[in-house]
Amino acid sequence: MALIKLAGSDLSWVCEDGDTILRSAIRAGLGFPYECNVGSCGNCRFDLVEGDVTHLRTDPPGLNERDRQRGRRLGCQARPNTDCTVKARLMPHYVSRFRPVRQEATLIATEDLTHDMREFRFRLDAPARFLPGQYALLSVPGVDGNRAYSMCNTGEDEWHFQIKRVPGGAATGGLFDRLEIGARIAIDGPYGMAYLREDAPRDMVCLAGGSGLSPMVSIARAAATAPALRERRLDFVYGGRAPRDICGRDILEQLPGFGDRIYYHPAISETGSSDDGWNGYRGFVHDVAEELFGVRLAACEIYFAGPPAMAEAVQKMLVGRGVPQDQVHFDQFY
Repeated sequence: MALIKLAGSDLSWVCEDGDTILRSAIRAGLGFPYECNVGSCGNCRFDLVEGDVTHLRTDPPGLNERDRQRGRRLGCQARPNTDCTVKARLMPHYVSRFRPVRQEATLIATEDLTHDMREFRFRLDAPARFLPGQYALLSVPGVDGNRAYSMCNTGEDEWHFQIKRVPGGAATGGLFDRLEIGARIAIDGPYGMAYLREDAPRDMVCLAGGSGLSPMVSIARAAATAPALRERRLDFVYGGRAPRDICGRDILEQLPGFGDRIYYHPAISETGSSDDGWNGYRGFVHDVAEELFGVRLAACEIYFAGPPAMAEAVQKMLVGRGVPQDQVHFDQFY
């Protein structure tokens, strides 16, 4: 256990053994900036004023050469070896409504969604709430380091994750090939800022690609029954390379309001041919969304999740359409 002090203030918090400076701060109810939580985005950088830490990743992408020369650290990767004093700018925006908890869970069911997408359903040892769109850190047995995956349900006793297999990926290989029903796994969460804003007085657009389906499904499920949003329209665009990559319609069809105020728009990026059996949209998610909604985007609450190239293209498109930044919600994953 280490005591972490914030330089220039009287603020301090306890970091339990095995925890990181960032996650212990979030657990303590503090607004330590972060996003990906796995060392890639760099949003949790801080200056170590006093003390000693060990970095979980020796060469994390979130630190550039200049950062290293200045002795900066990443909160999500810094595990304190001693009491520490840190310099960081805490912000209320990052205070978690439901503080993350480290616990274990049991795999109770799986369901294949496509040839390389599977839903994993875990029962938690202790119920824990999360906001629709948030994610958790999973410790896959036999794999070094945590992986961030978003929940697709809205429950407390169980957390469900829709995960896409990564070719050659250690974590998804462990999940898909070695994790059997009844297996135990460590889960830490919830985290993330791209959650459903129930108080937003606007129609909603959810844009997803790959396993970005998971948080968008969670948001859609919650929005379908939230009293404040029952009169709001929700458009859901899901993209994949080919017809076999597309899923999600059957999930959304079960929601109250599907076809009346909830609409599903699948799209594939392959040009293909007329005999491939596809009669939906063709194009990338950002292009299809712009074609479908155009100027209306600026009047909507936008949620999106997917691979980095998609996220970058969506952001660029939304900026071009003049969508206010505070109406756009996503978490950076790499």
